[in-house]
Amino acid sequence: MINEQNSLFLFIDVQEKLVGMLAKDKAAKKASILAQAAKILNIDCVLTEQYPKGLGSTIEPVKFQLPDNAKFFEKTAFNALADEEVVNAIKGKENIFLFGIETHICVLQTAMALLEKGYNVYIVKDACASRDSDEFKAGINFMEKAGAKIVTTEITLFELLKSSKHPMFKQVQLLIK
Repeated sequence: MINEQNSLFLFIDVQEKLVGMLAKDKAAKKASILAQAAKILNIDCVLTEQYPKGLGSTIEPVKFQLPDNAKFFEKTAFNALADEEVVNAIKGKENIFLFGIETHICVLQTAMALLEKGYNVYIVKDACASRDSDEFKAGINFMEKAGAKIVTTEITLFELLKSSKHPMFKQVQLLIK
């Protein structure tokens, strides 16, 4: 079962230069919505930044919307779980909602590692991006065939809310209107 306590949002490299290389930044907008929803619903968040010295930091529309307890990790490996601190930061969670840039590299390698460790992995497709659409599609297809569930931002939010009677329903609903 998916709920706020057993779920975590894992933002992969939603960084200035990477977002700047994308043809359109729908993924950045969706990542910002997920950051805001995480704050409203009190969902734990882990963010990685691939070589921030060269690629910049997490974009401001995401960074400034996050819950105060969000954890940031710098990395150089494509698989975020190559960092033991990231592994420790996600311990105790069952459901990992994974998204970011680039779908076919860092998101994919992290998803494979999460699946190997037995997590329920949800790829938030509309909050993922790659510079090349063929690479994006191949990455999504690869992860789905490996056992990750492909979802969208709205599917994620409504799975967490469960009902219009959720105390935060109206606040979350405003994010997607």
